[in-house]
Amino acid sequence: MNRLYLAGIRDHCDSAHRSSERGEGRLKAVVVIAVIVLFIYSAVKIVPAYFSDYQLSDKMQEQARFAVVNRYSEEQIREILFKTMQELEIPAKREDIKIVATNAVVKISLNYTVPVDLFFYHLDLHFSPSSENKALF
Repeated sequence: MNRLYLAGIRDHCDSAHRSSERGEGRLKAVVVIAVIVLFIYSAVKIVPAYFSDYQLSDKMQEQARFAVVNRYSEEQIREILFKTMQELEIPAKREDIKIVATNAVVKISLNYTVPVDLFFYHLDLHFSPSSENKALF
């Protein structure tokens, strides 16, 4: 009888111990899922700004190459780049585009900031794409 009583106590202790372990496992899973969701949410907010900057930088390099050959004026280059900026939803003004265009060289630069609002933090991403191309006289 004594063995039966001890076995019942042991079973009761084991089941109590297991229930506390299950709670810890659930809490850990909730925390891991919350971190993963937070990471994905942050990436969805931040990555498009970097992708748009990459596309704008590529367009600037393209325009610097063609502007030397086609003899585009500064205003023509500025207009082409500004249209691209509007398509990419880049928060910069037309006046922010700095262009030096001569017969021998074309230099294009731009500084702008993209505000990113996350649930818990406000982030300002600063970008400074630039391009330069020289004529091959």
